[in-house]
Amino acid sequence: MSAQAAKDDPVVESVNEVRLVGRLSQRPEERVLPSGDSVWTFRMVMTRPDERGRSRRGVDALECAVWGGRVRRSVAGWAVGDVVEVSGSIRRRFFRAGGAAASRVEVEVSAGRVVRRAGSG
Repeated sequence: MSAQAAKDDPVVESVNEVRLVGRLSQRPEERVLPSGDSVWTFRMVMTRPDERGRSRRGVDALECAVWGGRVRRSVAGWAVGDVVEVSGSIRRRFFRAGGAAASRVEVEVSAGRVVRRAGSG
């Protein structure tokens, strides 16, 4: 592709938006990092849609992190089994573990709410 053709192409905007609705499989936990920053983490489980007539439906489990904002107070009151809705962005976070570099992909939650409390039907 020529330089002129590249200039004439419309700009494609990147989008990193996630919306999940699922069940909490682990109680949200606050961790204080060595930097002094605080992060709330939890795991959500979402049932996959019925795919190609399979007899067993699969699930996806995703780690979520809340770094700030009002949602931190809400997350502190969530319990295992609650059905919640969150929105945010996919992030790849790098850190050191056991002297080696490591990374994890997680959902950085910017908003969230309880859809249904555990045990409430």
